[in-house]
Amino acid sequence: MNETTPRLFDVDWSRFDPWKVTPVTHRITEHPLLQIEQLVQLSSRLARHGRIRTHSSDAYAGTAFNHAPMLYPNQRSPEETLANIASAKAWMSLLNVQTDDIYRGLVDEMLDDLKPAIDRVDPGMTYRGGWIFVTSPNTITPFHMDKEHNFIMQIKGHKRLYVWEPDDIEAVSEAARDLFHASHSRDLVNWREELRGRAHVFDLEPGMGAYMPSTAPHMVENGDGPSVTVSFTYYTDATRRDSRLHAMHQRLRGWGMQPAPVGTRPVMDGVLDAAFGGARLVGRTVDALRGRTTLSDRVPYAHAAVV
Repeated sequence: MNETTPRLFDVDWSRFDPWKVTPVTHRITEHPLLQIEQLVQLSSRLARHGRIRTHSSDAYAGTAFNHAPMLYPNQRSPEETLANIASAKAWMSLLNVQTDDIYRGLVDEMLDDLKPAIDRVDPGMTYRGGWIFVTSPNTITPFHMDKEHNFIMQIKGHKRLYVWEPDDIEAVSEAARDLFHASHSRDLVNWREELRGRAHVFDLEPGMGAYMPSTAPHMVENGDGPSVTVSFTYYTDATRRDSRLHAMHQRLRGWGMQPAPVGTRPVMDGVLDAAFGGARLVGRTVDALRGRTTLSDRVPYAHAAVV
């Protein structure tokens, strides 16, 4: 093992493609910050800032992910939910744990371990984030997608993870991806039972995990016991470019055009990316002159306001 090989994670780095779903194994199940007693304390600190997302076990695969907490509320406090997770009938996410002084160290420990191997094929890691999922038996994470690259690791319990490739337009249409990158709306991300046959399926046990590229749709079914899962996420130069192009395509759709999928016309992608970059620079300059703060995705850690 050389100094650029991750110590905590095992991936076939010789074949690693940052835009392909990939199995992972890991050695972090006994990390002290990932034990339930510590997570109860973390939930108290995050709850003061509204960084808890939770819903009841009534949510299903086709529940609109953005609206699940309102459609199926969990009436218990975060501390009570976590302390009684086996019987709470709840799904809970501790959001943006990198905003916590203690857990920022955990996020850095994990992503610093991965960064040298990732940088060889996907440079520009920024916007680091951490998300910890604590779920009751037989609960479901509804079908959705996220912007970040994601290493998701099973710590305790068993769950079945369904993941689709980020370019599978049968699972999520190109129009849905354009809208998502432009406004973070998942309104066009719709579950269909027949999608199961197109997915990569991971039956995760402690020590197992998966790498999910940006906008890889996924859905999770928890097993018959409580579960703890953690995700470490980030952006790269490639994810930022991909997001810019999708956002520009959404603008073209608003003008009545039907752009080809991102990546299918590299020359046009280059022209659009240059135009979008110039327009955004002008926009940020105007904002600065007006005293407005523009959130950047090139900062070291993810902004807590965006989930």
